[in-house]
Amino acid sequence: MFAKHYDVDEKHIDFQGIVDGLYYPFYMEWTRHAYMREALGIDIEEEFKQGRLYMVLEYSLRFRKSLQKGDRLEVTCALEKNSKRNRVNFVQQIRVDGVTCAEATFVCTCLSNGRPSMPDAVMNALNAL
Repeated sequence: MFAKHYDVDEKHIDFQGIVDGLYYPFYMEWTRHAYMREALGIDIEEEFKQGRLYMVLEYSLRFRKSLQKGDRLEVTCALEKNSKRNRVNFVQQIRVDGVTCAEATFVCTCLSNGRPSMPDAVMNALNAL
């Protein structure tokens, strides 16, 4: 399983002393982009220059335990097939000391010339599942 590690940014702490919920997707996004670059060989900035736009269509996020100041996060990312052929699911978790604090599924696609498509690197990874 692909994972990245981050320390909670103190600027993300709210008045209750926990990470504000809006920042959880940011940690997941950073990991998802790293996964695409490091595991799939997709540089989304370079792809954008070539006219391919990678985008999140929807996501569901479940909070299980609050992140706190000083936490060291492990954020995971894995691909999962979507029921629609031009979409893919990125299944992610945020863990602290092996305990799942949040889990999410991001439904994504790639627009190439305005049409949804799946890059070969993603299709090859899905077929290897």
